[in-house]
Amino acid sequence: MSPLLIKISKDFATIWTTIDPIGNVAIFAGLTAALTRAERHRTALRATLYATVILVVAVVAGQIILDAIGIRMHSLKVAGGIKMLFGGLDSKPGSPEAGRDLAVFPLAVPSIAGPGAMMAVIVLTDNDVYTVPEQAETGMVLLVVLLVTYIFLRFSDIILRVIGQQGAAVLVRVMGIILASLAVEIVLTALAVGDWGPAKALTH
Repeated sequence: MSPLLIKISKDFATIWTTIDPIGNVAIFAGLTAALTRAERHRTALRATLYATVILVVAVVAGQIILDAIGIRMHSLKVAGGIKMLFGGLDSKPGSPEAGRDLAVFPLAVPSIAGPGAMMAVIVLTDNDVYTVPEQAETGMVLLVVLLVTYIFLRFSDIILRVIGQQGAAVLVRVMGIILASLAVEIVLTALAVGDWGPAKALTH
C-alpha cells in the first residue's frame, strides 16, 4: 500500500473514531425525539455545519494558537489522549438548557466537534510533520467524515429502526474500545514509552 493510502486510512480511522457518527446517531435521536421531521433535518444540517466550522478552524489556526501560548504538540497529544481515555468513553452530553439551540449544544459541541476530534485534526495536520498537500488530504478526509455524519443524522430514525437501540449501543461500545486504544497509542507515542518512541520505530 502506498504511503498516501496508508495516511488516508489512518486519518479516516482516527477522525471517524473521535467524531463517532454512529454514537451521534443515538444521541441525536434522543435529543430530537420531540421535534418534527423537518425540524430534525434542519437541526442535523446546522449541527454539522457548526461542527465543520469549529473543526476547520482547529485545522487552520489550532497549532498557531498553541504555539502562541507556548503549548507544544507533545503536550497536546498527552493531554488529549488522557482526556479521551478517562473522560470520553462513557460521557454523554448533558441536556440542553431552555432557550439554547440544540444544534450548537450539545450536538455540534461536544457531540460532533468534541475535544478528541479537535485534538485529532490538529495532530494530523501538524505543520512540523506534514506537508501542505498532506494537510489538505486530511482536511478532505475530515469533510468526508462530517458529510457521512450529516447523512447519518439526517436518516437517524431509519438507521435506528434497522440496527435497533441495542445494535447502536453495541456499536458505541465497540467504538469506545477503539477510542481507548487510540488514546493509549497517542499518549505512549508522545511519551516515547518502550517500542512506541520515535527512536525505537526507526530501528525496526
